[in-house]
Amino acid sequence: MKKFLMATAATALMAGSAFAGSHGNEVKLGVILGFTGPIESLTPAMAAGAELAMAEVSASGKLMGGAKVTPVRADSTCVDAGAATAAAERLITSEGVKGIMGADCSGVTGAILANVAVPNGVVMISPSATSPALTAAEDNGLFFRTAPSDARQGQVLADVLMEKGIKSVAVTYTNNDYGKGLADSFAAAYAAVGGTVTTTAAHEDGKADYSAEVGALAAAGGDALVVAGYVDQGGPGIIRASLDAGAFETFVLPDGMIGGALETTFGAEINGSIGTVPGTESEGATMMAKMIADAGIAGGDGPYVGESYDAAALILLAMQAAGSTEPGDYKAKVMDVANAPGEKIYPGELAKALEILAGGGDIDYVGATAVELIGPGEAAGGYREIEIKDGKLTTVKYR
Repeated sequence: MKKFLMATAATALMAGSAFAGSHGNEVKLGVILGFTGPIESLTPAMAAGAELAMAEVSASGKLMGGAKVTPVRADSTCVDAGAATAAAERLITSEGVKGIMGADCSGVTGAILANVAVPNGVVMISPSATSPALTAAEDNGLFFRTAPSDARQGQVLADVLMEKGIKSVAVTYTNNDYGKGLADSFAAAYAAVGGTVTTTAAHEDGKADYSAEVGALAAAGGDALVVAGYVDQGGPGIIRASLDAGAFETFVLPDGMIGGALETTFGAEINGSIGTVPGTESEGATMMAKMIADAGIAGGDGPYVGESYDAAALILLAMQAAGSTEPGDYKAKVMDVANAPGEKIYPGELAKALEILAGGGDIDYVGATAVELIGPGEAAGGYREIEIKDGKLTTVKYR
């Protein structure tokens, strides 16, 4: 329930001290994404989306009586759990961040959560970690995500394929938490609607030659090849080897494979291939697109930019609702500001939201991606169905 409760005298005094102490001060937020690694072409725009929300809040002068928000970037690498953990520790112990927007890839997100965020009591909101395993992670109420779980994406992909008459596929996945979780989710959903998975095989990223992997996939057959990989790593290598060998002509591409680099690398060679990526056609998405264009963010139409804006916004709005920048105080407010009841808040309206919260009112943060947090703090989520037409990623519809 998002009702403003009369505090006890002691609580009011503590909240007032936190509020006054932040006046004109700096609030640091970590932005930990894979600036190097298999999705490095996607992360600059994601970071810029999050930092757009931070700049909007700072410019308003309404957070905690005038606090300014400073983003501090760190590299998750997407795949190296040790490096990601060290980067997150630096954000907390050296930089003193009060929350983390990130991480991005599921494996490193889980590692940071278990090894750094939970022990230090720091809130994390990931814009893109989608492994179903994160749903059950022990998080002490500190972990949220603005992208839906791959348990949902697997079902959406299965439905798309059956509607298109693709009734058998081979599946290859990047050998990590994200790839395995998505492959398993898809396989179960596809079988449930009558599809046949001819074979499922992991692939390692960073190889120069994937002809052996493609040979095994081709031997199993299928109307298409599902590539649950990364757009800047092994996924394109699998596609190139498939095209060169004439093994597959149609590719099914989940979110990790969707990005401008796909158009640049293959263009019309993969016309007719299909994919899914989180997205909505909501009013907030349209507003976000204009803000991104006005800000001149390169690659701003790519995946997870809106989710990154929303993740940063939720952290800051939860702080305002709690009257404190301390994660232990504001973590319980994240679900409150994200969901009804309350006045609906869209991109570009963070100043209004901060005012409402400061006055003890309720907000329902809709944001860029029609935010609705369910269960253990993850997005209910919608998806954009994509088809490659004339060498371009084209939106078919939203689901």
